[in-house]
Amino acid sequence: MHADEIVDAHVLVVGSGGAGVRAAIEASRYGDVVMVSKTIAGKGGCTTMAEGGYNAVLRDRDSVDVHREDTLKGGAYLNDPALVDALVREAPERMADLVRWGAVFDVTEDREIAQRPFGGQRFPRTCYAGDRTGHEMIMTLLDRLDATDTHLYQEVSVVDFVKDENGAVAGAIALDRDGNVVLFRSDATVLATGGGTQVYDISTNSAAGTGDGFAMAYRAGAELIDMEMIQFHPTGAVYPYDARGRLVTEAVRGEGGILLNARRERFMKRYDPDRMELSTRDVVARAIATEVLEGRGTNRGGVYLDVTHLPAEKIETRLPVMLEQFLAFGVDIRREPMEVAPTAHHIMGGLRITPECRTTLPGLFACGEVAGGVHGANRLGGNALAETQVFGKRAGEFAGKAPARGGRFDEGAIDERLRMLDGFFEGAISPADVRKDLKLTMWNQAGIFRNAPDLRTALGHVRRLAETRLCAASTANLLECCTVRNMCTTASLIVRCALLRPENRGAHVRLDAEIVTDPATSPFGHTYISLAREGIEQREVTA
Repeated sequence: MHADEIVDAHVLVVGSGGAGVRAAIEASRYGDVVMVSKTIAGKGGCTTMAEGGYNAVLRDRDSVDVHREDTLKGGAYLNDPALVDALVREAPERMADLVRWGAVFDVTEDREIAQRPFGGQRFPRTCYAGDRTGHEMIMTLLDRLDATDTHLYQEVSVVDFVKDENGAVAGAIALDRDGNVVLFRSDATVLATGGGTQVYDISTNSAAGTGDGFAMAYRAGAELIDMEMIQFHPTGAVYPYDARGRLVTEAVRGEGGILLNARRERFMKRYDPDRMELSTRDVVARAIATEVLEGRGTNRGGVYLDVTHLPAEKIETRLPVMLEQFLAFGVDIRREPMEVAPTAHHIMGGLRITPECRTTLPGLFACGEVAGGVHGANRLGGNALAETQVFGKRAGEFAGKAPARGGRFDEGAIDERLRMLDGFFEGAISPADVRKDLKLTMWNQAGIFRNAPDLRTALGHVRRLAETRLCAASTANLLECCTVRNMCTTASLIVRCALLRPENRGAHVRLDAEIVTDPATSPFGHTYISLAREGIEQREVTA
């Protein structure tokens, strides 16, 4: 194969979710920007699907110090404190940007932005637009992006980064939907590809959430941290089968929804009697999974989430998307409870970044879910949308300030990537078969509850899947092969890091490990993984 098109830019932004669009808006102040989107911008990714809200300190009774403490405690003190400081300080400023650009959030009678309580918060600090907050944000951001000179390439998927002769990231190779190769050259590259929980059988992520960014960065030599930290959202839809895992927003519990097992017991009193349904997501997810495993779940393997005690008007105005979603399934949540169960939702780990969003690779910046360190071992609901804006702005700013690239492309590496694409035409295994096998393996052996034998079995099987010779039945099918390749790499990173951490911490639960009763004094720090090391190592970290 050969490059069918070559595109130059000062800043290349890979990804069109909340973080990527915010980065492009900021970077456009400094020079030409090209944004590459795997989907139609605003139609894919997790920001547009996010329902619950955006955390920001807006009231005198709250404070950035309390937001910081809640975030560190919720993250089991595995968070990078410098990143947390940036998040809590700048979230209100980035919220002000959104409002100034036309975003419409719910307001109080005093015309202040309304805030609802979410799990792990001492004060209600989650700003919202009903239960469609992410959609409101992304539409506002795209409108703002239209006012810049950013060049948008839609339905074009980056398959690997390319470097210059000095080892700095200098652009990327991509495929359009027809299988044509596009070579992007840039002075700086911002990676904002979102998460990857589509490696699990049941996931809230859109079809695009396949972990491409983690895999591409790993192959390029970037360092990643804490990839074992996978958040299983407590409440995903159970029924019907083809809707399994669809997000049932935490806003349902924030507005007063209660969890009941099949015996109609409000079971959270057994797991967190103080915070109940508004405990942190890791605690609630394990509680639901335990109820089901111990035989107190529904016939479909879930529990009930009930809002029937709330006024119908409140449900209709505060939870309109949830009402509509369940009505489509034949369930009126004003009169009967929802059935829910945990679903793979968010990867807290990712590329190691500085507060300026620099990765360990020169020329490469990262923001949003693909970056690690902000949320530690468990993310608080409402912090992710804030993260997209705080670190999207930072990534765009510092990438925009990058000097012009001096080195030349490593032509040999480009030829190697093109030969890899050609090789898919000679493969024998359907990528769809490998994808299905991988997702079931990860769900069954690297899920909420883990142990070393299962993880080793999973790792061995994932490695065998990664070595299969994937077959591209046509030029247009090339992307599926690249995607499944990335999914295998990301799954491997998750399992390898899960094997390394011999403790129970946040979202990572090892049934064969000693429980750490005080994460703040845990002797275990981040897990680090990169091609530059022979294996994985841990370094001590202080919160």
